[in-house]
Amino acid sequence: MPFHTQILDFKFFILANQIFRKQWLDWAMPLVSSAALLWLIIGIVAAFGFYKKGPKFLVTILVIVAAMGVSDFSTGLIKDSIGRIRPLNSLPLTNFVEDGRWQKRPLDFKPNKERGNSYPSAHASNSMAFAVMCMIFFRRLRPWMLLMPLAVGYSRLYLGKHFPTDVMAGWALGACVAISVWLIWDNFIRQKVPERFRP
Repeated sequence: MPFHTQILDFKFFILANQIFRKQWLDWAMPLVSSAALLWLIIGIVAAFGFYKKGPKFLVTILVIVAAMGVSDFSTGLIKDSIGRIRPLNSLPLTNFVEDGRWQKRPLDFKPNKERGNSYPSAHASNSMAFAVMCMIFFRRLRPWMLLMPLAVGYSRLYLGKHFPTDVMAGWALGACVAISVWLIWDNFIRQKVPERFRP
């Protein structure tokens, strides 16, 4: 691991992954963390929006998805350069899901990898990029959209996939990417799109 997990980082992870556990969270957290669920929601919203508002809505969705794509790509580059090991591969007593069932590392567990891809969290980054873009395009959603990246970020701790600093770095990266994509879209691309397709 290229840097040591600080004590607060470790304590918050233990609280989420080992202390505050409930049966309903064991069922809900894998669902909250599912990328397939997010893309299903995006697909349904895109189809409904196209039905109601036409091609302008699809352009909006494409800009949001572009921000998520840039966020995911950027996160991958950072992961490869840092190589932080995930909690489930570095800490004893970590709860995690594998092959569809919950498991727990034994007390005498030793790290089984020299490098990993824990920092930053791509799930946190992509969900924050999605939330920020939705807050920009759909102002009525602003009071609620941050609940999504918060829930996704917590699920990554609960599932033993990330430390809190992984999640926070993902949130920060996702927000920065979303704002950057919006500025590029608003200042350089929007005016070049035919008016009937322009959100």
